[in-house]
Amino acid sequence: MISTTTLLLAVLILLSLPVAAVLIFTGLALSDLYAFFPLIDALGEVTWSASTEFVLVAIPLFIMMGEILLRSGITDEMYESVNLWVGRVPGGLMHTNIFSCALFAATSGSSVATTATMGTVTIPNIKKFGYKPSLFLGTIAAGGTLGILIPPSINMILYGILAEASVSTLYLAALIPGLILGFLFSVVVLIACLVRPTWSGEPVPKSTLMAKVWGLKGIFIPVALFGLVVGSIYAGLATPTEAAALGVIGALGISFYKKRMSPKCLSEVFQATIRTTSLVMLIVLSAYFLNFVITNIGLTDILTEKVSSLRWDPVYVLLAIVGVYILLGCFMETLSLMIATTPIVVPIITALGFDPIWFGVLFMILLETALITPPIGMNLFIVQSVRGEGSFKDVIYGAVPFLLMMFFLIGLLIAFPDIALWLPSLITK
Repeated sequence: MISTTTLLLAVLILLSLPVAAVLIFTGLALSDLYAFFPLIDALGEVTWSASTEFVLVAIPLFIMMGEILLRSGITDEMYESVNLWVGRVPGGLMHTNIFSCALFAATSGSSVATTATMGTVTIPNIKKFGYKPSLFLGTIAAGGTLGILIPPSINMILYGILAEASVSTLYLAALIPGLILGFLFSVVVLIACLVRPTWSGEPVPKSTLMAKVWGLKGIFIPVALFGLVVGSIYAGLATPTEAAALGVIGALGISFYKKRMSPKCLSEVFQATIRTTSLVMLIVLSAYFLNFVITNIGLTDILTEKVSSLRWDPVYVLLAIVGVYILLGCFMETLSLMIATTPIVVPIITALGFDPIWFGVLFMILLETALITPPIGMNLFIVQSVRGEGSFKDVIYGAVPFLLMMFFLIGLLIAFPDIALWLPSLITK
């Protein structure tokens, strides 16, 4: 049963079929092969109950908030403000890329949106200031992955639903690891530019203290929206979905106040939100049906029993799971990878005695590695498409040092789980 499922998923993915079609077809095939009665009869009820999950409403709202910030020009102001403070550090605008990605991730919740936005804003600076192309492009590809980890994260909402874990607790658990990862990325740039000063490009013009302080107004909006969304959750004033709605209202209010939101711009925001949401939700509903089939034919129980029968140390099993995810990440898109495997892996993780909240943070970092590992690394392709010229190898080589930092953080989380669990423990006390 396990080998059949794995083989079927692998073959369909290699045929380059749409992810939603792969998930639905696999569910139907498993139902016909192993179920006592045709589970397709439950397809309507499963998709309806899944689509009415209140927390899923947060997904289009977070997507819309990011689109508003992008199309109203607030993102450009944020980038310029960050550059005033970190642009003089060896590495210049590459540090600005990383910190700007972290700030935008804290409002958009999407790695793809973060990468595309920051790439559009900053890639022209490579030639303008003479940066090392590969390292510069690597900061955008890797920095964009922070959209998965730093709250509010769309992927964490989906993980919370599939793993039956608290989304607000996941957000809290991911905050410190997300900040650590952004810092590690910046350390990579700093070391590289100290060893090879020519990679730093031309020095950024020096700014006065008054200019830096005044420039904070560009950072204030993303930080204020992050505080509004995340703060309302932990103050007990709003659920994640209600907090997302507050974020959209806040972003719209600021855009209209600054006279950046025309009817045409608003129409573009709605269209982009609908396109992205439709893509995500079709995959989610298909995955719900596949998960329903997998549970009813007993595949999850079989896997758990087989892993338990190995009598391996739980840490060795965990390392094996990490290795499998790193390998799968080279060939699968992150959303489909997460949705297809979470209901199978999480029961194994909990049976081994690991905290599902802690694993959720670890899982997000593993998904981040998938975004910058060839041949299917989505962020690599986004950066290259925005760049529009040069060799794709530049993007791949530039992402490697940041990939190593992700592996380092994974090791830290396994050795010191409290990196993720300390903040949630303070709230629950």
